[in-house]
Amino acid sequence: MELREYRPEDCREMGELFLDTVRTVNRRDYTEEETKAWAPGLPDLERWNRSFLDHYTLVVREDGRIAGFGDIDRTGYLDRLYVGRDFQGRGIATAICRRLEEQFPVERVTVCASITARPFFEGRGYRVVRSQKVLRRGVYLTNFVMEKRLGESG
Repeated sequence: MELREYRPEDCREMGELFLDTVRTVNRRDYTEEETKAWAPGLPDLERWNRSFLDHYTLVVREDGRIAGFGDIDRTGYLDRLYVGRDFQGRGIATAICRRLEEQFPVERVTVCASITARPFFEGRGYRVVRSQKVLRRGVYLTNFVMEKRLGESG
């Protein structure tokens, strides 16, 4: 597993991983209608690249391809964390998350976690602040605002 910082040439492959992960891994917790509203196609790669460059963004490469990625902003908001379907359960999300949590001197890290990701974050010491419904392309999706006070277990 190679864990490294983001490079702009990674963006397209990360967008493809995002789309595939939402449509397959998250599909066990969300309907087809919900996953298509969440990820109708590739994200706007120009916008994503700018966001990744503005945030601290990490990429894991394994077997010659991107296996996962995650990013956090300076306020401690963990924006995205995705691991491809062929790489689930290998500690990739844990490695990324650990480094993201250590990046900025903040008191807490917050995340809007999917139903699928909630158990992962709970295992890292995050607690649910509230559940919420977010509107994506006319469809409401359930997720959870979660936070972890740094220095807590995980």
